Amino acid sequence: MRRASAFTLVEIMIVVSIIALLAVIAVPSFLRARQRAQNARFANSVRVLNSAFLLYAIENKTYPANTAIGVLPAGMDSYLGPTMDFTGTTPIGGKWDWANRKTGSYIGVCVVNPTADTTQLQAIDAAIDDGDLSQGNFFMVSAGRYISIVE
Repeated sequence: MRRASAFTLVEIMIVVSIIALLAVIAVPSFLRARQRAQNARFANSVRVLNSAFLLYAIENKTYPANTAIGVLPAGMDSYLGPTMDFTGTTPIGGKWDWANRKTGSYIGVCVVNPTADTTQLQAIDAAIDDGDLSQGNFFMVSAGRYISIVE
C-alpha cells in the first residue's frame, strides 16, 4: 500500500499564518505609498493649473471670469495639456474651482469638498507651501474649500 504525499494540516496552517503576517506588514505600507502618490499628483496638478491661469493672465492682461464649480473658464482649454482634466474629480476627491475674487480677495485654484482628511491636506500643504492650512499660499478658505493662491 502506497501512501499519498500531501501537506499536513499543521503545515498548511503555518503557511497561511506566514502569508497573513506578511499581508499585515505590507498593506499599511502600500496604503501610505498610495497616499503619497495621490498627494504628489494633486500638488503637481495645482502647480500646472496655477501656471496655466498665470500664463492666461499675462497673455490676456486679465484673469478668466468665474465659473461654476467643475467648469473650466472660457479660453483656458488651450493653456492646459490633454492630461489635465479641470472638469473631473481631483486626485484627492472633490472638484476643481476657479476663484477670481469670488472668495474674498483671492485669485486662485480651489478644490471643493475633497475626500482627503485634514492630515493628508496638511501633508499636501507641506509639499506646496508651509504645512499650515490656516495661512500661506495653500490654505482652507472655509469648510470643504481649499485654495492655492495664484495672485
